[in-house]
Amino acid sequence: MRTIADRFLVGLQYLLPHHALTAMINRIARCRWRWVKNALIGGFSRLYRIDWSEAEHDSAAAYSDFNSFFTRALKAGARPIDRDPGLLLSPCDGTISALGRISNGQLFQVKGRHYSLEQLTAGTAKETDAFRDGWFITIYLSPRNYHRIHMPLAGRLTQMTHVPGRLFSVAPYTVRHVDRLFARNERSLHYFDTDLGPVCIALIGAMMVASMQTVWHGVINPPRATAVKRWDYPLGDQAIELNTGQEMGRFNMGSTVILLLPDNGIRWLDELQADQTLTMGQPIAKRRLPQD
Repeated sequence: MRTIADRFLVGLQYLLPHHALTAMINRIARCRWRWVKNALIGGFSRLYRIDWSEAEHDSAAAYSDFNSFFTRALKAGARPIDRDPGLLLSPCDGTISALGRISNGQLFQVKGRHYSLEQLTAGTAKETDAFRDGWFITIYLSPRNYHRIHMPLAGRLTQMTHVPGRLFSVAPYTVRHVDRLFARNERSLHYFDTDLGPVCIALIGAMMVASMQTVWHGVINPPRATAVKRWDYPLGDQAIELNTGQEMGRFNMGSTVILLLPDNGIRWLDELQADQTLTMGQPIAKRRLPQD
């Protein structure tokens, strides 16, 4: 029965006006009428059992609208950052959807479903060659998770790409039934030069994800975009450099993060597996240091 219900919900999504619904949620999430935003925050908190003790501000009155609550900052120390330079850290809170090797440019979605680096990045060899036989981890952020994204290691920004697309839900039941889901949804990809080599942090949009933003650019999603857009960033004195654990962006509503890594001396921690929950700053892999 669950499979039948899942297929029905997925089929319904093909018929829905993804972007129109998301634009409507965008407006509602930014409504500043006190009774509206307080009702939304209160209802959401009860439904998803939000842990207010972690939040920097612990009352609905402290937030100007629902979106500012959804993207809330946490108290100092709520997410300890492991400073061991031999470790790679989780960029966000969430649940592991999949992880492993990228085999000849193919990423695992779920059993029986794969998608390619070229499809995910809408890229050329410049964007994909470094990851063709590298590593990936896909992390799903549920509505109750902390929705800011942080650096898994220090890096210098080299490029950002926005790829327009659909906005299917990224809930697990949709991931199981929609081919190439992460390569079909709207997404932004952020490339960094690190001492591990090139690293890409991909933010995957989804239905009701009103927008994605970064700390250097602000909101990324161009309205009604139909073409891929790329921004290149200098590496000299004007380079944008972010440290391990530093915030790099956020989802204005929830979605999925895919971390792409080169084949350059990393190894997932033995205990990592699909469906495991993660917290931002938690170690996820061991890495070979430059001097090793």
